[in-house]
Amino acid sequence: MHTDTERCVRAVRSKDARFDGVFFTAVRTTRIYCRPSCPVVPPKPENMEFHPSAASCQRAGFRACKRCRPDTSPGSPQWNVRADAVARAMRLIQDGVVDREGVPGLARRLGWSTRQIERQLLAELGAGPLALARAQRAQTARVLIETTPMPLGEVAFAAGFSSIRTFNETVREVFALAPGELRARAARPAAGRAPASGAITLRLPFRAPLEPSNLFGHLAATAVPGVEEWRDGAYRRTLNLPYGHGVVALAPRADHIACRLSLTDPRDLTGAISRCRRLLDLDADPVAVDERLRADPLLAPLVDAAPGRRVPGSADPAEFAVRAVLGQQVSTAAARTHAARLVAAHGTPVDDPEGGLTHLFPEPGALAALDPESLALPCSRRTTLLTLVRSLADGSLSLDPADDREEVRARLLALPGFGPWTTGIIAMRALGDPDAFLPGDLGVRRAAEGLGLPSTPAALTARAAHWRPWRAYAVQYLWATDSHPINHLPS
Repeated sequence: MHTDTERCVRAVRSKDARFDGVFFTAVRTTRIYCRPSCPVVPPKPENMEFHPSAASCQRAGFRACKRCRPDTSPGSPQWNVRADAVARAMRLIQDGVVDREGVPGLARRLGWSTRQIERQLLAELGAGPLALARAQRAQTARVLIETTPMPLGEVAFAAGFSSIRTFNETVREVFALAPGELRARAARPAAGRAPASGAITLRLPFRAPLEPSNLFGHLAATAVPGVEEWRDGAYRRTLNLPYGHGVVALAPRADHIACRLSLTDPRDLTGAISRCRRLLDLDADPVAVDERLRADPLLAPLVDAAPGRRVPGSADPAEFAVRAVLGQQVSTAAARTHAARLVAAHGTPVDDPEGGLTHLFPEPGALAALDPESLALPCSRRTTLLTLVRSLADGSLSLDPADDREEVRARLLALPGFGPWTTGIIAMRALGDPDAFLPGDLGVRRAAEGLGLPSTPAALTARAAHWRPWRAYAVQYLWATDSHPINHLPS
C-alpha cells in the first residue's frame, strides 16, 4: 500500500481512517509522521513520503505527531489475514517476544536465522525486529507515563528498556518531549468511578464500524465462572501472562474499547494489550470484509442490518482448545459447567477486589496428570481432552502466534476425537484465521437453510468460496440470525 503514492495521497486528503495503521505519512518539511486521518491540513504531495510502519518512520528520523498520535493507530489488518513468515513474525513482536527473548528467540520460534529475519522485515516494513520492538516499547512507555503514577525509572524497565538513558533518549526522539513533559501534558482522569488501585486505563482503537452485540454477547454467554464475567457493562477476565497474572475489563464505546488492566507485573502490559486486541479482533478491516460479503445477495441484508461484526478471539489459545473439546456436542451451559469444574479443581487462585473472578484457567501442564475418572465426560471425550493437554504440555502441539495455521490444523486432525468442527473453531478463535469455516455447524446450517443457501456441508462450502478470505466473518453473520444469547449484548 505505501508504495502506491497516488492512492496514499488520496487517502490522506480524504482523511480516511480505514488506512490508519496500514501506512503512515511522513512530512519532510516538519520531520513529523502522522496517521492518514490526521485532522491537520494535509501537506503538499511533494512534501509527503509514505512508510509501512511507525518503526520505519522513526528509523528515518521522523517523530510522532502530537495531534493524531499515529503510534496509537489500530494494527495493520494484513498480519491477521496473511499466514506467511513475516506476518507470523509481526504477531510475535506484537506479543512482546523480542522484549522477552530477543531476536534469537524470535528466530528460534520461526525457524529462521536472525539474518533472514532482519532482511525480510527490513524489505517489507522498512525496519528490523529491534526497531519494531523499540517502537512498541515507546508506545508502552507512553501508556504507563500518561495513565499511571508509576515513577519514571520504573516505567523505563516495565516498558522493556534496558536502561533509563535509553528510555529517555527514545521518548525524546519519538515524541519530541521528555518523559516528565509527557506526563505533565497528560489529561486528568475523567470524573466518575475511580479505577482499582494500580489499574491502567487506556483506550483500544479500532476501525469503524464495530458491531458489539455478537462480540461481547459471545464472550459473556460462554464465560467460565471464576475466570470470566459480565459486570457493570464490561466483560472481565483473568489473564495468565509471562511475568505474572492480570485482570482486564473491556467495555464497548462509540469510537473505542475502554480497557482497564490490573497487572501483577507492569512488564506484561504490551502482551496484555496484544491479547485483548486479538480477543476482540480489533485490527480487522470491517469495510473490506463487509464489501466482500455484501456482494452475495443472500448475505447482503444481514451485513446491511449490522455491519462491522467481529470474530470473537481468545486470550489464551491453549485455554480455548481445551474449552472447544469440553464443548463438543453439548450446550453452551453444559460446556461452561465442565470448564468451571476444571477451574475450581485445578486453576490458580487469584484475588479480584473488584468482582467475582477467582482463578486463572489451568495450564495444560496442570491438566496433563488428570485422573480420567475424575472427569464427568464420556470416555471418548476424556481421551480427546487428555491427549490434547498432554500434547500441549510436552510441546508436540503448539498454538503459538508464529505457528503455521495449516500445519496446526493437520496436527489437530491427527489427534483422537478431533474432527472438522473442533479443528475449525480452534482455527477461527484461537489461531485467528479469518477464513476458517464451519459448514457442519448446526447453527450455520440452520441459518443457511433459512436464507436459501445450500445447507449440506459440501454444497455450502462450495458456495462459500465466494466469501473468501473472510468466511469466519460470514459465520458470525449466519449465527446472528438465531436468538441465542451469544448474539445479544448483555444488559
